[in-house]
Amino acid sequence: MAKITAHDLAKKQKEISVAEFFERNKHILGFGNQTRALITSVKEGVDNGLDACEEANILPDIYVEIKNHEDSECRLIIEDNGPGVVKKQIPHIFGRLLYGSRFHAIRQSRGQQGIGISAVVLYGQLTTGKHAKITSKVESDRPAVVANLVIDTNKNRAEVTGKDTVHWEKPTGTRIEVSIVADFKRGKKYVYEYLQSTSIVNPHAQITYKEPDGTVHLFERTSEVLPRKAIEIKPHPHGVELGTLIKLAKHTKARQLNSFLKSEFSSMGDRTTNAVIDKAGIEKTINPKTMTREEFLAIHKAFKKVKIMSPSTECLSPIGETLIKRSLKNETHEISPEFIITASRPPSVYSGNPFQIEVGLVYGGNLPKEEPVKIMRFANRVPLLYQQGGCVTTSAISSIDWRRYGLTQPSGKGVPTGPAIFLIHVSSTLIPFTSESKEAIADVEEIENDIKLAFRECARKVQHHIHKKVRRAKTREKFDLITRILPEIAKKSANMLDKPVPILDPIITKIMDIVWIEDIIEYEKVSREPVQTTLIGNNPEGQKSGGTITKSRIMVVNYKRDPQKFNLYAIIPKDAVVGTINPKPSKITSNFIKWNLDAIPPANKIDVIFELAGLEQGDFDENDLYIENINPTFVIGADKWEGE
Repeated sequence: MAKITAHDLAKKQKEISVAEFFERNKHILGFGNQTRALITSVKEGVDNGLDACEEANILPDIYVEIKNHEDSECRLIIEDNGPGVVKKQIPHIFGRLLYGSRFHAIRQSRGQQGIGISAVVLYGQLTTGKHAKITSKVESDRPAVVANLVIDTNKNRAEVTGKDTVHWEKPTGTRIEVSIVADFKRGKKYVYEYLQSTSIVNPHAQITYKEPDGTVHLFERTSEVLPRKAIEIKPHPHGVELGTLIKLAKHTKARQLNSFLKSEFSSMGDRTTNAVIDKAGIEKTINPKTMTREEFLAIHKAFKKVKIMSPSTECLSPIGETLIKRSLKNETHEISPEFIITASRPPSVYSGNPFQIEVGLVYGGNLPKEEPVKIMRFANRVPLLYQQGGCVTTSAISSIDWRRYGLTQPSGKGVPTGPAIFLIHVSSTLIPFTSESKEAIADVEEIENDIKLAFRECARKVQHHIHKKVRRAKTREKFDLITRILPEIAKKSANMLDKPVPILDPIITKIMDIVWIEDIIEYEKVSREPVQTTLIGNNPEGQKSGGTITKSRIMVVNYKRDPQKFNLYAIIPKDAVVGTINPKPSKITSNFIKWNLDAIPPANKIDVIFELAGLEQGDFDENDLYIENINPTFVIGADKWEGE
C-alpha cells in the first residue's frame, strides 16, 4: 500500500460552512422527524414575527396557514404586521445561518443565535427542493418587495432567484412561504397546542391559524399593552470567562484597567472596581491591552472574592401575574376551573445572568383527576414542547411533595396526578438550553430552587383556598340550619304560651360565636378615565383601567356575645391602582390597606368598600384578607396577620 503523508491528508482538509454542517445535522435544530419539523417551522416563524412587532412597538397580529399537498409536503405561510425587512437584508435574515442582531445583546429575547428562520428555509430546500418566497413591506405608501431565495450551503449565503414588487394591503409587515416535508396528520394537535400556549404567555398578541381543511382558530389578545422592553446591559463580572475577559480587553477603547472594568461590565462602580484591582494586586492605570494572561487570571479570581452587586433586571421582560392569570382564564374557560393561582419570584442571578421565574396553577373543573398534571413550560415567552423529562422545570416540580397539597403522588416524588395544570415561565438574558433545538432547560441549581419556591407559594395558596372554602361552607351550613329551625321553634313556642315571638339575635350570636367576613367583587364598565387614585399600588406608571372599575365590598358581621374591635388588612392585587376607600384606612402601602375597625356590637355588621382600577373582569376573584388583635380561631373568611 502506498504511504499517505501529512501533505496528502492536508489536501483533503477544508473549511465546513455552518449551513453545510446543519444540512447534515438537521436533527440538532429540531428537524429530527416530520412531526417535529412542522412544529419547529411554525415556532421559528411565529417567534420572528412576535420579536419584530415588539421591537417596533406594534401589537402583533400573526397569521399562520398550513396547506397540505401530496407526498407529505406542506406549504407553510406565516405573516406578521411588523415593520418589515428592508430589501437588502432579506437574503441575510432568511438565507444565512448565524446572522442576527441579538447574539451579542445581553437582554431577554426569544431568539439569539440567528439560526431559526433560515434553518426553516434550509430544511424546506433540502426536503422539497423548492425555494422560499419572502414578501416584505416597510412603508405604507410603497409596494411590497417579493424575493424568492435558496441557500448556497457551501458559502452560507442566499441566492435570490427572483425579485418583484406587488401591492399588499398591509401598511407594513413580513410574509414567508416555504414548502417543507412534514406530517400534518400527526402534528395537527401539536401545532394547535403550540399556538394556544404561545397566546397564553403573549397576551398582547392575536394569532390566527388556518388549517388545511379551512378550519380557522382565533387566539385573541387579552391585553392591549405591549410587554416592557428589555434593556441591553453589559456582561456581569460573575458570568464572564477568562478568555472572554481577555478578548474584551483587546477590543476596548479604555486605556486604563479601572476605566476598562467600569465601561465594559455592569455593576462595577468606583468602589467595586478599586476593590477588585486591589485584590488582584495590579496597578489600576495599566493599559488592559498590554496585560499578561497571569494578570487577567488575577482579575478573574478577584471578581469572585469581591462582593459585586447583582446585575440590573431591566434586561428582563416578565409577563406578570395578572396577565398570566388572565390568559389562563381565557384559554381554560371551557373546563371551568375551580380557581387559578399565580406566583412570581424576585429576579435572581446564575453565573452572572439575570433570570426570573413565574408560575401559574389551574385547579379543578373538568380537568381529569386520574391523569398526571399537565405541565406547560416556557422560556422567554416561547413554549417548550419536547424533552419534558430532561428539563429542570420538570425535575423541580417532581421534587416537591404534592401530597401535602391534595394531589396524588405515591412516593412523594415525580410528576403528581390530579385535576391541575402547571405553568412555568423562565425569563433570562441567557436561557441555559440543553441543545440548539431549545426544547429543555439545563439543570441549573439557582433556577431549580426558584421554581420550587414559586410553586410552593402557589401550593400554599391552594391549601389556603381549599381550607377557607371548607370552613366557610361548614359555617354557612350551620348558620342556615340555625336561622331556619330556630324561628320555627320560637313561633310555635310563642303560640303555645300565647306570648310574643322573642328576638333571636342574641341566641343566634351565642350559638355561632364567630366573626363572619365575606367579600363581594363586582366589575363596572365606565366610559370615563379611571377614578382619582389614592395610591399607585403595584402600577408605578399609572396604567389606565381600560374602562373597568373593580368594586370590592367586605362585609364584617359580629356573631359573638361581646363587641369586637380588631384590625383588618386587604392585600392590593398586583397591577391594580387603588381608588375610593370607605371607611378611611389607618394605613395604606403599595401592598396592603389597613383598617382599625371600631367595636362592632353583637349581631351587627359593617361594610368596608374600596375601588380598584387597572384590572379587567376576571383578574381579581376574591380578596386576601387578614386580621390582627383578635383570635383567628373565631374568624371565618380571614387569616392571622403575620406582619409586613
